[in-house]
Amino acid sequence: MTLAVHDIDTFYGTSHILHRVSLEIADGELYAVLGRNGAGKTTLLKTIVGEVTATAGSVALDGKEATQMTTERRVRLGIGYVPQEHAVFGRLSVRENLEVGALGGGNRAAIDRAIAFFPKLGQRLAQPAGTLSGGERKMLAIGRAILGKPKLLLLDEPTEGVWIGVIEEIAAQLSALVREIAVVIVEQHLDLALRVARYSYVLDRGRVALEGPSASIREDPRLLQYLAP
Repeated sequence: MTLAVHDIDTFYGTSHILHRVSLEIADGELYAVLGRNGAGKTTLLKTIVGEVTATAGSVALDGKEATQMTTERRVRLGIGYVPQEHAVFGRLSVRENLEVGALGGGNRAAIDRAIAFFPKLGQRLAQPAGTLSGGERKMLAIGRAILGKPKLLLLDEPTEGVWIGVIEEIAAQLSALVREIAVVIVEQHLDLALRVARYSYVLDRGRVALEGPSASIREDPRLLQYLAP
């Protein structure tokens, strides 16, 4: 799925969060959105998925105008979204969480595919999701999202609070996933983001401050300026 965001403005009440933000996402590629806390990264994802409506500009999915579409319609078009928090149903088991994801068109084979992506999930199928480690919950949230067969997957901080060994496992699977779909990650783990993403956007105070191939962004002397607390 292609995504074209053009000059969007987004508000929370009277607070102006995003200022004329534009980005383009091509099919079968992984993109990173970077920036310090409060830069507008999560708001950008919520605007793309429709949880927040842009007050100006446009969002297009595969060339189809989507700015005023509901979240449900955008999901039906092929957007998958894993939020930073509350991404799993804590009282449900791992298996039940995956079955919820499979309702969008998945089946037992699809659930097996999610387990193949993250084998640790197969060892926790009967365990309540709320008792999993932080890394396992992230794996479950991503695994459940791919059961809906998204064409574009949005991930908000997929490695936050995750042990380094699990971070590498998630990174490897994301690299494999983009052979099939487009992926956008909001990520604080700078090294991982620039390593797995082909192209990166850096937000500063709700504006795109830098963008370009990740290798170039890594070498840009302004990068740390925009990421410093």
